[in-house]
This record gives sequence, C-alpha cells and structure tokens, in this order.
Amino acid sequence: MIEESNVKLVTAIPGPKSKEIFEERKKYVANGVSISTDIAIAEAKGALIKDVDGNVFLDFAGAIGVQNVGHCDDEIVKVIQEQTAKYIHPGYNVVTYESYGALAKKLTEITVGDFEKKVMFANSGAEAVENAIKIARTYTKKTGILSATGSFHGRTNMTMSITSKYKPYKNGFGPFAPETYKFDYPYSYRAPLGVSEEDYAEECINKLKSMLKTTLSPDMIACLIIEPLQGEGGFIVPSAKYMQELQKLCNENNILLIVDEIQAGFARTGKMFAHEHYGIEPDIVTLSKSIAAGIPLSAVVAKKEIMDSACVGGIGGTYAGSPLGCVAALKVIEKIEKEDLCGKSQKLGEYITGRLNKMKEEFDAIGEVRGLGSMIGVEFVKDLETKEPAADLVKAIIKKCYEKGVILLNAGLLSNVIRFLPPLVMTEEQVKYGMDVLEESIKECL
Repeated sequence: MIEESNVKLVTAIPGPKSKEIFEERKKYVANGVSISTDIAIAEAKGALIKDVDGNVFLDFAGAIGVQNVGHCDDEIVKVIQEQTAKYIHPGYNVVTYESYGALAKKLTEITVGDFEKKVMFANSGAEAVENAIKIARTYTKKTGILSATGSFHGRTNMTMSITSKYKPYKNGFGPFAPETYKFDYPYSYRAPLGVSEEDYAEECINKLKSMLKTTLSPDMIACLIIEPLQGEGGFIVPSAKYMQELQKLCNENNILLIVDEIQAGFARTGKMFAHEHYGIEPDIVTLSKSIAAGIPLSAVVAKKEIMDSACVGGIGGTYAGSPLGCVAALKVIEKIEKEDLCGKSQKLGEYITGRLNKMKEEFDAIGEVRGLGSMIGVEFVKDLETKEPAADLVKAIIKKCYEKGVILLNAGLLSNVIRFLPPLVMTEEQVKYGMDVLEESIKECL
C-alpha cells in the first residue's frame, strides 16, 4: 500500500529494478507497443504510482484517461473481488447475468436524449467505434463514413482508416477501409490569419455542406463520427454552434451522428459526457476508457430503433461486457454521482488552467491553453507569430518533469501539446506540486 501522499524519489530515474524489467520488455515485447516512461510499476493508488524501486510519481496521464476515479479505489476493488469469487466470465452470449443489464439500463438513463435507447458492450474503444459504424450502416442501408481532421478513433482497420494522424497509427498498415471521408474540424488556434473562431467554424461547416453536394452525396453517407473534444489531435475544443450545425446537417440528410466519448467521458470535462456542453443529442455514443476504472470494457449507446437494426448475432463478442467490467462500471458511475466528481473535475481544471495561463504570460513558448474541465492541453510554439510547433521542447519538458516525479504525456498532430488527464481525486497538494514542477521544468528547458 502506498503510504506517501505525494512524490518521493529515492533512486535515480529509472531505478535499477525498473531498468532490469525494462530490458526484459525490450527483449520479448514487440517494438510497436509504445511506452512513455521507463519505470516498472509496483502499485498505484489515487493519483500516485509507485515503482519497483520505491519511487513515487504523480500521475497526470491516468492511463491515458482511464483512471478518472483514481487508481485502485477501495470500493471498486471490493466489488471486483466479490465478483471474482462468484464467477469471472461465463459469456453473455451463453447465459445472462444481472450486472450487464443493470449497467445497460444505467447508461440509457445518464446519456443525453429523452428517447428510448439500447446498449451493447465490447472490450475496447476501437471495438465500440467499429460496432457503432456497423450498426449505423445496417440501419441507414448506406456505407460511407465521415470523420474529422485531427481525429483519433482506434487502431483496428476501420478505426485506423477514419483516424487522421498517419504516423504512427497508419504507418505501413494499408490498404485502409474504403468509403471513409474527412471533413474539417475547427482548430481555431491555427485558423487562417485574421479569421475569427466563429467565422472559421462556419467556413468548416460550409465546406462540409459543399462536399455533400459535389464530391459526395448524402445518399452515400451512413454516419458522421466526431470527438466532442479532440484527444490525440491536441485537446481541441469546438464551439457549441459548430457541434449544433453538424447535428442539424446530419438530421437534414439522414446521416447518423456518432459522438466518440471514449477519452472525454465520465466526468473528465466537468460533465458526465463532454457533448453535454453543446446542447446536442447524438444518435449513437461510444464509451470506454474510464467506464470501468481499468477493467477492459466499452459500450455503444444508441436510439432503440437504430440499435435493434443489427441482426441477432451480428454484434457482440466472446468477452464483451465482462462481469468484472460491469460491476466496476456500475460502481464508477455511482461514485461520480455520489461524490460529485464532475464538480471536482471542474475545480481541478480551473486550478490547472489558471496556473497554465499565468505561465503563458511568462513564457513566450506557450501559444494556447485550452480544454474543458480537467481535460486540458497546452500548446508550445517556437514563435508566437508564426506558431511553428515546438515538439522538441515539449519532449524535453515532459522528460524533465518525469525525472522530478511527475508523469505527463504529449498529444497533437504536431506533437507539440502537453495534455492533462489527472485522476479527479488528485489532492490540492498534489496538483500544486505537479504544476510547480512543470513551471520549473519549462524554465530549465527554455
């Protein structure tokens, strides 16, 4: 059990035991499986990670958005342990168990939209997106898919095909799935010179309308999928008007709107789901990451008539909706509601954003601070006028923070954004320490 309340370093980073385990990783694990640090974990609790050498780190990565409720929450660990004593996985395609239906019911209640919904479960975010697209195609009897520039939806063939960033996600893995098309997502910080955020978003919508009248036809397009706040793309926040215009366009053209909440959901942005900020009602929502506190689980929530268009046996999978994941997810949602983690996310995000904006005043290398709730990105540039991306600086800052016990990750098509996905249970003392370390590290790297 981690007894420390904050960062504590007792060896050089990485320590000797971590180095030994890391060498074994390099020998036996595929090179294509990426890694952000070279420490080996012994245990984790709340917002802290302890390595095998006894060093304690502050975790601003949260397993890339998986640990919104914090590592190894006592109540969640308890329900998982209780479930393992009863049965681990009999297969929902073979026998029914209560927790699957209970979680499905709960998700229909907490997702947006005053209409009947149904749910299916899978194992990962990419699987959820794959199934959402399958369902959209069978319902609309159309095949084309629209996805946004800057998007990330997964590493399977279909999800890789609708993802924007070529390296590393598509590099050498073609050919890609056909009938996938890109529309513009308004990256307002990099809008054409002199164009306002509102005008830029309107231009993106107009280009999509034009595309649907010229190079494409609504008769081709089954669905449009979008992140309510782009993750891998650089934590880019669209306007409510832009999202509402997308929904209107979809409704007018019999195109299903799929909102990918995989990274942004479950209180991360200060609301249960990020698209609640925009006043839209998607036809389909995909969920994963923090849904079950680290037990592999994902979900597709859709309007009843859409979900039921898939034939019996057409969706699902051997491990889909595991009992361990279902009981964990029910407890995650209970804790978010009972402990007001949406409010805590907002408060945590306000502190981080406030500190970052003060740093922006001091450091010319910071181009923009943006985000919703505690899903925050800070973009670094070499020059405030040209906005040339400073990817090497970001890499150096993250390394310096890591050496001081604070784990951060980068993001962005240009790899020049530091992203914040801290566990929402991070204490005031911890977040202050982390931001102090970041500020020191920026000074040292400039």
